[in-house]
Order: sequence, then structure tokens, then C-alpha cells
Amino acid sequence: MAMLEQAPSARPQNSTALTHTEILPIDNQTGYRGFQAGSFTFKRDEYFARIEWPGGNYTMPIDLFLRALMRDVAWGFFYGTVNFDDVIGTVNHYGEVTLFAGRFNDAYRNAGRDFSERFASEALMPLFKAMISDWTNASFDPFAAPMETGTPWGSKNGNNDEAVTRTRVAARRMVGLPGDTPVRTDDNGFPQNRMFADVPSDRPLVEAEPGFEGEVSAYNLFDYLSRSDVTWNPSVCSVVGDSLFCPTSEEFSLPVDHGNDRCEWFITLSDEIQWDIKDGLSGKPRARVIAKAGDVSCMPADIRHKGHADKRAMLLVWENASPKLPGLIASGQAPNVSVSF
Repeated sequence: MAMLEQAPSARPQNSTALTHTEILPIDNQTGYRGFQAGSFTFKRDEYFARIEWPGGNYTMPIDLFLRALMRDVAWGFFYGTVNFDDVIGTVNHYGEVTLFAGRFNDAYRNAGRDFSERFASEALMPLFKAMISDWTNASFDPFAAPMETGTPWGSKNGNNDEAVTRTRVAARRMVGLPGDTPVRTDDNGFPQNRMFADVPSDRPLVEAEPGFEGEVSAYNLFDYLSRSDVTWNPSVCSVVGDSLFCPTSEEFSLPVDHGNDRCEWFITLSDEIQWDIKDGLSGKPRARVIAKAGDVSCMPADIRHKGHADKRAMLLVWENASPKLPGLIASGQAPNVSVSF
């Protein structure tokens, strides 16, 4: 998150982005490989991901780690900060990425135990992709809701590369336009999700004037979202300049605490999503938002958020993708909020 770049750190940031990453040998006991990124080492066993760095170490339940890692990989480190939890995460600098432990955690920073290193994105991403492939067993899909997948526990047991290499939808103009991302149907492998069986599948009728057939289009967004085979994965479905509409379906909990580097608009299209809002720098609670169908909210640029949904819900995420925004906000030329009251 751009605002968090001013955060104090017990250790100096590298002046040059690191490129050293390494895939370690297979562990004879568990069957999983270890991975090294600069001074960070990642290993897993039957239940946990274990991360070590100079002067520190940390343990995460492997299901939580894999769900978070999957989003970081699929989103290309996303906008701003992807907190795997309150300790581990990444900050996207768009071409470079910071891998950190405790950087946005008051206890770690105050004790001088936080640590971070900056990498070339093109060096860290292949390592993360290799890690999610090796650590995901055949029965587990880290993109799916818990009731739609098996468990990640135990020793190495095959892989599920078909799931972890899904391509995130990124329409160039809009879903359904000629030559762009197609709409989802039964025929192309996207049946309606069990929780959206009541969503109608009718299609809008478009009568374009001759010569404008490729310029005027429409599709049933609710039907499109009802056929999503993943959760908490906003995909780009329409583009107008820097304005991106990124709808998604949500069930269970967002696997990361997302700290944006710009304002982010949420429009709850169906059901209900509960949002836990924390201070972006310290992680201290700031608010709890109950968003019901039709509610619109804007997440400021200085917070982190995590959502929860009992029933699979539809959410429209509106992003301003301008590359200028993080710098404008960090320098104080643009505000953290969209509206001041």
C-alpha cells in the first residue's frame, strides 16, 4: 500500500530489488519441496506452512496459507498490500514487490522484529507459482469454498494444477463482445453454482443498428456470476479507460486482509457480506460493515479489509486502475477517501 511505504521499519529496505530465489530439495518425510526467496525460507508439513527469516520464524495453518498464496498469485500481487494474515504478506510496487514479516504489525515493529525484502516481481512470482503447485494436493482447491473442496492436510499426494493455474478473467472491453472474454454457459464448462440455482439465465435482447453489431452488447451479469467456479476472485469484466468493473462471488471468508493503495468501491449485488475493517498500518480494528444487497461502500486507501459471507454473495468491485494514484495518495496530493463529510 502506497501510504504504508512511510511505515517505520526495524531494518533498512534494500536499494536494489533481489532476484535470488531457489526451489529446495524434496523433504524425505513429507514429500514437499522447500522454497527460498532471498532471506526467507518456506517449508510445509502435514498441517502447517513454516516461514523463517533472519531473526524470526512463523507458522500458519496450511489451508489459510494456500488460500492466501493462491490469491497473491492469481492477482499478480494485486493493488497495494496482500496480508496473508497479521504477520506475512506482500506489497506491490508494480514491477517490484516487497515480501514482509511483521511490517504492518505494531507488536513486531515496536519490538524491532519486523523484516522485509524487495524483489523483482518477475523473480518472486515464478517461485510462488511453483510453491502453490507443489504444496496443493490432488484433493484440494484453494480457490473453492470449503464445502466445495477436499482438505489440504497430510503428506504430499499428487497435485491440482488444473485448479491453481486457472486464468483470471481480464476482459479488454467487456465480457461477451466479439473476440473478448466469452460469457459463461453450461456448454463451455460453467454450470450454475449450487447456491445460485434460483438465478434466471435469460439473456438481454440487443438490437443494434447495422454496422454497430460489434459496438453494442449486453449480457446477464447475475447469470455470469452465478456460474463462477471460484470465490473471492474479482475478475475484470468491463473496461472504460482506467475504470474497471470487477465482479466476483463470495462465500466463507476472504483469505487475505487486503490493504489497497487507492479507494475501492464495493456494490453488494445479492445477499450479505460482513466486512472487518482495520487500520492499514497497525492492523487495529476500525469498523465493522454489514453490507446487504443494494448497499454501496467505499474502502479508504489507508485501511485493510476482510469479508465474510454465510451464503454465496455477488459483489461488484469498482477499481480505478490509474498508475498515478498510489504516488498521488502517498504524497498527499490525493485523499485517502473519496468523499469528506
